[in-house]
Amino acid sequence: MSVTGPQTPSLWRNKDFLALWGGQIVSTLGTRISATALPLLVLAVTGSPANAGLVGAAGSLPYLLIFLPAGTLVDRWNRRRIMLVSQITACVALASIPVALWLDVFTISQLTIVAFAQGTCFVFYDLAEEAALPRIVPPSLLPSAIAQNEAKGRGASLAGPPLGGLLFGLGHAIPFLTNALSHMVAMIGLLFVRSDLQDERSAPRDSFWNETRAGLRWLWRQPLVRAAVLLVAASNMIFSALSLALVVLARRQGASPAEIGLMLGVYGGGGLIGALVAGRLHSRFSPKTVIIGVNWIWAAVLPVLAVAPNPLSLGVVAAMTSAIGPMWNVVIGTYQLTLVPNDMLGRVGSASMTLAWGVIPLGSLIAGFLLDTLGPVGTILVLALGMLLTAVAATASPAVRHAPPLPAAPAAVHIT
Repeated sequence: MSVTGPQTPSLWRNKDFLALWGGQIVSTLGTRISATALPLLVLAVTGSPANAGLVGAAGSLPYLLIFLPAGTLVDRWNRRRIMLVSQITACVALASIPVALWLDVFTISQLTIVAFAQGTCFVFYDLAEEAALPRIVPPSLLPSAIAQNEAKGRGASLAGPPLGGLLFGLGHAIPFLTNALSHMVAMIGLLFVRSDLQDERSAPRDSFWNETRAGLRWLWRQPLVRAAVLLVAASNMIFSALSLALVVLARRQGASPAEIGLMLGVYGGGGLIGALVAGRLHSRFSPKTVIIGVNWIWAAVLPVLAVAPNPLSLGVVAAMTSAIGPMWNVVIGTYQLTLVPNDMLGRVGSASMTLAWGVIPLGSLIAGFLLDTLGPVGTILVLALGMLLTAVAATASPAVRHAPPLPAAPAAVHIT
């Protein structure tokens, strides 16, 4: 007779995590495909980088307008239902683009509305998924789960842009139809998740505004997390502008849609490599080292993009910037998921995302303005200067310089 001890917990034996993660792989890939096609469609129809920046801003405007109230609603409403409705709504919105193209009634106004709707669906889904993750994955596996989610997104950033450019070359409607179908696949994956995705709780104990403010207060009282969120906000604004600048610069260099997709795929490939190693390496570096080091590496690499001679070299240099981002996301994400009470995860997550991602529409608008006035090379140099100032701010922050160790388990450490 043999005696077997308890099995070591593993994400790959967690059926609920695999169902959720697998569906999101397909959906995220579809999103990256259509995200590549979106500026190409605007430029093909209007030829205006400013219009491309406007549509990009509409897609990210929900980060500023909706993240904060959505967090409170996620903590009040059924998380599973929120995730399902978000996938269905995004599917319908995206399917309207190929229908309009086939009927020859497509307008930039429609694309702007669809971009805003898709961004709104992302906000609600992302907050609900993040809040549900600790209900599916034990605390000891949270860093690995966050790293796998990073790998999911970065892998989609590797494969999605080349596919987006290729599919757009075959037909302007095809990338958007593909993304619509990908949301259906993610919805089916959700149906296989059996875990209860939220704590048992009574009706809301306070007013909507007071509950929303509670998330903001929690975040603002954590100096390290607060500093990290503000630094992420600065870098997000810079990189949202950089993405459009790279597309415009590649077009100026004579790149085809497929070549632009390949460039963006190489860009995303750096992030995939970083995500694959972040889960193992995050414990070897202090939060201080990660936060300061990442910003200085970005500040050093961005100016090189201005002298890259062709789209492939642009992708390779940009990949250096994306390779180090996952380490930061794992560190900050683990802090948040282990320290925040589960019934506040939606509100605290929405507060941090409002600050960190709410500036992305501004980045898109700034990119359109700079590209029209300075051109792509001048735009990249301005963004590089902004990244240098962000790195200096990270180094000067007392909260970052005195950052405590990363918590190993819930409530193991409190940031004060």
